[in-house]
Order: sequence, then C-alpha cells, then structure tokens
Amino acid sequence: MPGINRRGLSAIGLAVWAPLLVAACGGGGSDGASPPPPPSQANRAPAFTSPAQVTVDENTTGVLYTFTASDPDGDALTYSVIAGGDEARFDVDIPSRTVRALTSLDFEAPADANGDNVYEVTLEARDPGGLSAQLALQITVADVAEDVALRRVGAGFTQPLYLAGLPGTARVLVVEKAGRIRILDPQTGAIDSVDFLDVSGDTSADGEGGLLGLAFSPDFATDRTFYINMTNNSGDSELRRYQMLTGSSTQADPSTADIILAFDQPDSNHNGGWIGFADDGLLFVPTGDGGGSGDPDGNAQDPDTLLGKMLRIDVTGDDFPADDTRDYAIPPGNAYNGTDGRVEIFAIGLRNPFRCSFDKVTGDLFIGDVGQNAIEEVDRLRMTDAGANFGWNDQEGTQDYQPVGTPGLTDPVAEYGHGTGPTQGRSITGGYVYRGNLELIKDKYVFADFISGNVWAVPEEDLVIGQTVAAASFQRLNGSLIPDAGNLERISSFGEDNDGNLYLVSILGDVFRIEAAQP
Repeated sequence: MPGINRRGLSAIGLAVWAPLLVAACGGGGSDGASPPPPPSQANRAPAFTSPAQVTVDENTTGVLYTFTASDPDGDALTYSVIAGGDEARFDVDIPSRTVRALTSLDFEAPADANGDNVYEVTLEARDPGGLSAQLALQITVADVAEDVALRRVGAGFTQPLYLAGLPGTARVLVVEKAGRIRILDPQTGAIDSVDFLDVSGDTSADGEGGLLGLAFSPDFATDRTFYINMTNNSGDSELRRYQMLTGSSTQADPSTADIILAFDQPDSNHNGGWIGFADDGLLFVPTGDGGGSGDPDGNAQDPDTLLGKMLRIDVTGDDFPADDTRDYAIPPGNAYNGTDGRVEIFAIGLRNPFRCSFDKVTGDLFIGDVGQNAIEEVDRLRMTDAGANFGWNDQEGTQDYQPVGTPGLTDPVAEYGHGTGPTQGRSITGGYVYRGNLELIKDKYVFADFISGNVWAVPEEDLVIGQTVAAASFQRLNGSLIPDAGNLERISSFGEDNDGNLYLVSILGDVFRIEAAQP
C-alpha cells in the first residue's frame, strides 16, 4: 500500500496491522459473509404513572380516581385488581380505568377494613411478556360539615307525649296523653286505624297526669311483653305490664293488664312518667316529688317515700307475692335495705324527671329534671351510683334552694336559667345522646325547653359528673331545625326508632324527624 514502509514494521506491528491491511486493501474481494445482527433488547416492566394516594370528600359520587400506566417498550397492557383490600366497596372499571364507590362513603361511618377512612385497593398492570407492576392505591375520605333538616313525619295527634320504635318494624308508636298508643309509619305519615293500645277508659289526664311512659321488655322478641306508666282514674301512678295479642305484632291484648307497681300522687303535677330498661334488664322508674311548689312535704329527700326518686326494680321476679301492687323483685345494690328507706330506691333528690334516656354507648342514664323558680338541669346517673342525691329540694341545679347544707349532693352535668333568651327556658324536655351519623349532633346529648322552644346539643364527653356545663356552652340547633311543614313548638318529648333516628314530638300534635339535609 502506498505510504507504508513494510521494511520498518516489526513482527508485532505486522500482527496488529495485518487485519487492517486486509480490510483496507481487499477491494471488492468479499467472501459473501454479512455482519451479525445487534443483540435484541430485554423486555422491560411497565410502571404506574397515576398517584398512589387520592383524597375525596365524603359522600362524593361519580368517578373517584382514574389509573394510568405506561410500558417502556410500547406494549399494550392489561389491568386487574388484586384481592385482599377494600376493593369490594368500589366499582373498578377496567376499560375506562376508573374507580367509583358502590355506596356513599360516610366519614362518620367508615366501612374500610381498618375503620380509619383510608380505603386500600391494589391494582396491577401486566404486559404480554408477563412482567407486571402493582399500585397500592389509598383512597382517603375527608370529613365534610353536613347540615341537617327537620321533616314532619306525622300530624294530627292529640297531645302526644312520647315516641318509641315498634320492635321488628320500621314504624313508631306515638303515646297520647289521654291514653291511646297509636302506630305511625314515618315514611308515609299514615296512622293505623287500629291502635296499638287504648287505656283511655282507665286514665286520668288531669294536670300533668295521663299515659306518660312506654318501655318494651329487653326480651320482647320472645316474651312479647311491654310496660306503661300512667295515672289512673284516682290520680295515682300505676306501672302496668301487658302482652301482645296472640298472632299480632301491632296490637296489645288489653285483657293481660297487670299492675306491678302503684303509689299515691298527692297532687296533679310532678308525676314524672318515663320508664326504661338498663343494659342489665332492670327497669328504672323516675318519679316526681308529688307536686306543689317547692316540694312542701319534703318528699324528694325522704327515703321512706317513692316520690322524688329514681326507682330500680326487677320485673322478672316477685319479692312481694301477697301485695298485688308490688309485683317485682328488688335487685341487689339499691340504695336502701328496707330498714332505713324504701328498697325500690336507687337515687333520690329529683323534682320532676319527666323525660330521661339511656345512652347506648356508656349505659348511663340522662335525666331532664324540671326546675322550680330559676334553674333547669340535666343529671347523669351511672349504674354504679346507687344512693346518689341530686339535691332537690335543698338545691335547684347548683344553687341553694334552702340553706340546709346537705353534704354529698350530686350537681347536674348541665343547667340553664329561666328566661326567654337563646340559652334560657322554663321547663326542660330531656332528650337523647344521639349515636347516629348526622355530624351536627353525633355523640351529643340533644334536649330542649318546652316553653322557650330552644333546642340544644352538648357533647356527651363534656357531661362529666362533678362538673356542670353552663348554658353559654350549649350548641343551639334551632337555626338548623327548620321544619318542612308545621311548627316546632311545645316540644313534649324526644324519641328514637329502631334505627336510632331522632324524633321530636310537639304536644300540639306534630311529630318531626331529624335527617340529613338534601343537597
């Protein structure tokens, strides 16, 4: 080749240059061989490109999330859901690669496996070569403040005083003062033509008397037994037991009436009236002080009378077989042993505990005790508080009513003064600790005043024995409780149905239910 001095190349140089010389000088003398193809590139795994976390407001409808993935080799991908999480709560649509909730996601009632409002769904993307990627998607449900609405579900009642769910049905029973218990369908507003029970012929509705309370046996499904608290034609209190009519789930059998407790009422007011079963199956019977201004006979502090007390009895036994008006047993642990007070008494010092309720969660009894001249109060009674003294008539609320100085009194957990302002009234209507899912009142004690019409709520956790919540801390609900029909006036009672919905009863004849406001 020109320019190459072969004589000057060493043996090593020749070895190195020889191939180059052949390649450079070969001309067109190819032997027909072609260079090998480049090696094929290995299959690469796909990857998700959508985020692994998304936050949605509670009750959001429609598409909550769209998932995407890519393949570095441009291969078409197939998608699937890996079982083991909360995927059953969602519609994962593969063609559109979207995620929708099958039912409304409620922050107050989380349905995810951990109950923490973080729903987990694992998605997979796979290429034709078998390589895959997984995405551990977390859908977090955020709390949203929700308003409530007040819907009139019943009208045309005559002085209704109480409401309770009819066991085994979606209907409710409305107790009328004159002695009828009527059946209401709250979905349609229809009232059955046949009453659940009518004791109007045996009832005196003078003053604060009448048919005042209703409670179903804890074993109603099997024993078909219930109880009423009423004022008889002599003006005295009777606690009666009834059974259902054979073959009927909506009618009581009047012939089964059994008076299990009776006691005199000196006056026509302060009869109490509510009755209810505790979690242990014992029946609590709050009684008024017998009436008259200021408890003139001192009944509420007298352990030898049943007036002005909280009674606790066992209706499954009979410790007094010779007495037809004492058809019950005395459970252990009541306040008195019979030598120093009536054995039925669990607590003392009440004025007129017209409406009470048990809290489903704590089991504690909340008592709305109507005041005298200045204070309305809410008392709380634990099942371990036998012998508690709520103070009347030494105290009215936290104030001295007469300067006696009785030691060891239990102050109310909440109180308010008399007047016409937004935190005032003149006659408390005790309510319920609401344990449903309406955020505005969830886990709060909801109560009202019969005269002023104010409706309030206080968190249950703030109602601590030994402390008294002042009215300035009450949450007033009237602005949210605007009825769709009728007027919310003269609230005589609250009530619950079998699903835990909260009702308000007006003595003027209307029944209302608190519901979620519609968007």
